[in-house]
Amino acid sequence: MPLALLALSIGAFGIGTTEFVIMGLLPEVAGEYGVSIPTAGLLVTGYALGVVLGAPLMTVLGTRISRKRMLMLLMGLFVAGNVLSALAPTFALMLTGRVVASLAHGAFFGIGSVVAAGLVAPERKAGAIAMMFTGLTVANVVGVPLGTFIGQNAGWRATFLVVAGLGVVGLAGIARLVPEQPRPEGVRLRHELAAFRNVQVLLAMAMTVLGFGGVFAAITYITPMMTETAGFADSSVTWLLVLFGLGMVGGNLLGGRFADRRLMPLLYVSLGALAVVLALFTVTAHHKVAAAVTITLIGALGFATVPPLQKRVLDQASAAPTLASAVNIGAFNLGNALAAWLGGIVIAAGFGYTAPNWVGAALAGSALVLAVVSSALERRTAAQGRVVVAAAAAAEPDRAAAARH
Repeated sequence: MPLALLALSIGAFGIGTTEFVIMGLLPEVAGEYGVSIPTAGLLVTGYALGVVLGAPLMTVLGTRISRKRMLMLLMGLFVAGNVLSALAPTFALMLTGRVVASLAHGAFFGIGSVVAAGLVAPERKAGAIAMMFTGLTVANVVGVPLGTFIGQNAGWRATFLVVAGLGVVGLAGIARLVPEQPRPEGVRLRHELAAFRNVQVLLAMAMTVLGFGGVFAAITYITPMMTETAGFADSSVTWLLVLFGLGMVGGNLLGGRFADRRLMPLLYVSLGALAVVLALFTVTAHHKVAAAVTITLIGALGFATVPPLQKRVLDQASAAPTLASAVNIGAFNLGNALAAWLGGIVIAAGFGYTAPNWVGAALAGSALVLAVVSSALERRTAAQGRVVVAAAAAAEPDRAAAARH
């Protein structure tokens, strides 16, 4: 793999760390600003909404410059947002800093996916995308626990300054290692928007929302589920999330490896297995060892879908993939928000802390159905194309004979 992928991975590591580390620092942030925990939770919600809105917005704004330069500008925006968060004297400015940093998230992964895929041979695209996303998954294993530790011992502001420093390293790496990849000549915003008329692109994005949403239906409520149902101590949640992160790393790498060979079969297996494991989690959540194993599997199966889904979007929008790729990153966060909302509804309805697992299983199962539909439509379109070609070939002798007469 090209060394340029390391620079992209470092940027992804910083972005992944800043996205998730706030969850472990909410009490400290809330205490300093004198706000409630639910109010401090707006720092999570605001970031997610910023990703959803920022992905298409920043990609559109960057249509007139090279992808490398846009990646550098996005990392600069990410650094500025985290510095603002670290120095913010009021909660409102802290929230503003979170939103500013989030605006870079979707476009960075969207444009970065296109750049990563362009660095390697066609048969290695999914592997290159997975290598970049490894930075995001490793952030959950190393960055988030380390950032939480720093925040609890040196103050939460120090955490965001460290994350900003990671952004500077990523920016320097992109400037030094990523080659120039100018946008293809003749591709304009209308070409990027045209990708959304492709039903296969829309189906892939819907699979992203539902499939990855299934993961976060369970993981969003992992703390009360593990402490109240499984009987873990509060201090054990950190290493349970590390297990989840390790699963994410392994699933991401396996997904990148096999998506280049059999993309749709990989989606069938990963989405189907994810639905089954989430359903079983309603049972295994009552037993400590079984719960720990299940959490690892959810991380692995959930992230095994990321490289193939991102590659599916790139393949189906190959003429102008940048905007579609960025919007698909926003779709992951939309799935997270949708699943967290649905999970909260079933808990509030009195079905218990394991009820979100059924929601996740239903979402993942729905994504599997869409994958089957997508594949069936693709086969039908290919068959129709073969019929047209055969008819044209059969008519050719008749036209030739007519021309001679």
